Amino acid sequence: MISKKTMWISWAVITASLTSYYAYGLAGKDKSVYMPGPTTGGHYQIELACGVCHSDPFGGKEVLQKACVECHGAELKLVDDSHPKAKFTDPRNADRVALLDARYCVTCHVEHVNDRTHAMGVTLPNDFCAYCHRDIAKDRPSHKDMAFDTCAAAGCHNFHDNKALYEDFLVKHGEGEKLTVNPVMISRTFSGQYRQQHNISKPLTIQDAMYPATQNIDRKILLQWEQTAHAKSAVNCGDCHVTKSAASTAGVWQDKPSIESCKQCHELESESYQSGKHGMRLARDLPPMQTSMARQTMKNSVQDGGQDCMSCHGSHEFDTQQAAVQACLTCHDDKHSKAYKASPHYQAWKQSLTGQVVGNAGVSCATCHLPRLKVKHQGETRTLVQHNQNHNLRPNEKMIRDVCLACHGLEFSIDALADPNLIANNFNGMPQQKIPSIAMAIKREKEKPAKKRKRSETDDNPGPERDE
Repeated sequence: MISKKTMWISWAVITASLTSYYAYGLAGKDKSVYMPGPTTGGHYQIELACGVCHSDPFGGKEVLQKACVECHGAELKLVDDSHPKAKFTDPRNADRVALLDARYCVTCHVEHVNDRTHAMGVTLPNDFCAYCHRDIAKDRPSHKDMAFDTCAAAGCHNFHDNKALYEDFLVKHGEGEKLTVNPVMISRTFSGQYRQQHNISKPLTIQDAMYPATQNIDRKILLQWEQTAHAKSAVNCGDCHVTKSAASTAGVWQDKPSIESCKQCHELESESYQSGKHGMRLARDLPPMQTSMARQTMKNSVQDGGQDCMSCHGSHEFDTQQAAVQACLTCHDDKHSKAYKASPHYQAWKQSLTGQVVGNAGVSCATCHLPRLKVKHQGETRTLVQHNQNHNLRPNEKMIRDVCLACHGLEFSIDALADPNLIANNFNGMPQQKIPSIAMAIKREKEKPAKKRKRSETDDNPGPERDE
């Protein structure tokens, strides 16, 4: 029979061992033992940096709300959030808050609950709309027989970003054709504006290249650099490779510049890159993403080296055409990516490269996933390439205004983005889905009394100018 003394000693040893084990886990880098469940597709890369969201273990949902807003607040403001917090702090909506406290993101979006995580990495109840809109059929008879969990079905309503689906927009743009008469993508303007701002009229050549005598630079590298926008904009070797420290103004040569070097000129691009899956780990001072970390299907032949700017743009070529297609297909091996070269989009891209079509009408991977946007920055309008490749996929209707409407009509765009099979084969064919949103909006508009017909002023430009 075990004595009480032995039992107490055993209990003390076990307690001390468990305490040491969990304490070590808290102090160490691997905190996976504390995770109550898998994280969503948007957060899994930083899931072991618990402090990003849980900055105070006793702070509750206020702390989590602060973390959500720090990362996603600017994005919600940009899309003119349909359900901002102010709507639910209004005393007139107190009864609705009692049903669904939408003042807090975690009311609908919860981590570590894999059974409720959607394909795009969002946890969201399917019936959340019904809490506030139970009587919607009184105002809109067309919704009478619709199920309570279909509000957020493709092509209908989005809780936050509804800019491409709200009624006035559907009515105004609903008559568009499948393909516009003159499809065109806006051109990049940064290099020309940079040269003008810095009064640069003469490009640099190999003879102008400046680097330490101790560096044995291959002539091939110099020839690559000479053909780039960097050389044309008088950006010399040291502008990227030399970092200045507080202790020395001479600077230290870096064989491989970090994202901080790129950020000196490409501030907006760097910020958006670090908001997406490719660069989000860098924003949290974590080692860069590797392809083996991805949840999407990647090619086995890809060697893990860590994602950074040069992974797509090259170390000295900075070839935007290479970055727009081949860089993506080098890693991605999912159905959508593999189907690209058999798609009409790729045919248009090839024609654009050979000059058969003009106006940047070719459709590369980057055309849709890293779209060009007109923004106001430092007092002037410039074209920004959005480097957060997930920005317009949450939900995918966000792609309509900035991308699809440059070439396609609104009805075709909504139907196409609602067809999962068409997305999988990279839009090689016609949509098999027919979304009734436009027809419903037009019918409702026609039924309004003439004196009440008033459409909101909307921007005809599918890519609205933004303040950054």
